[in-house]
Amino acid sequence: MNGIIRLLTSSVGKKYLMAITGAILALFVLGHMVGNLQYFLPEHWINAYAHHLQHLPYGLLWVIRAVLFATIVIHIVVGVMLTLHNVQARPGYEVDGTIQASIGSRTMIWTGLVLLAFATFHIFHYTVKNVQDFSAIPDVNYVSSVSCDGTAVVETETVMTPDGTMTTEPVKTPNVQAIMKTGFSVTGYAFFYIFAVGMLMLHLSHGVSSVFQTLGLRNEVWRYKLNCLAWLYAAAVFIGFASTPISVLIGKL
Repeated sequence: MNGIIRLLTSSVGKKYLMAITGAILALFVLGHMVGNLQYFLPEHWINAYAHHLQHLPYGLLWVIRAVLFATIVIHIVVGVMLTLHNVQARPGYEVDGTIQASIGSRTMIWTGLVLLAFATFHIFHYTVKNVQDFSAIPDVNYVSSVSCDGTAVVETETVMTPDGTMTTEPVKTPNVQAIMKTGFSVTGYAFFYIFAVGMLMLHLSHGVSSVFQTLGLRNEVWRYKLNCLAWLYAAAVFIGFASTPISVLIGKL
């Protein structure tokens, strides 16, 4: 146990924690982007996706949220510790030393702070819903599937009416597609979102490459290829996330 603690508190251990938590967050970002891209499909796709997430069994959604929150906290704390350690270790740090570093590596702490602020805003905006009033957007029927002839299969549930009789009614779910469109219709919110995912692109361009290096998967032969792969991944994430607010802004013109 003492050996594990010493490892995790060492510089090498912190770098491994950064790599592991960074990899988890990068995979989460990819999954979140794929979910968001369903915005461009018929509305029942993203509404059903959101409905499934909200109704995961046995509180699994809260377990996922707790793990994700812990991962973010560890990533931030360890990142700050490593940054402070690097600054203290190089008091005479020369400007020439930053020239060879990529823009992603030089701005990691700043892009990280922007992403923290954005993630907080994003949760209050679309999850807690206390930044913008979405109450005027009515819930829609939960479409569980669509048959081959295009007929929507609406999920139903048995409920008790005020007079004590039982009746069957369609299951209602928030209209996520309409909520996203309404949110990004506010120009300031849309541009902040685009700016934030631009910062995410810079953060990922260095972070993904660093994961390979820390885990010993990057050598001089593969350095350039993995750096390119990291940039391609980061650019794909930017395009995937930014496409939604951009399309809403274009639709307003």
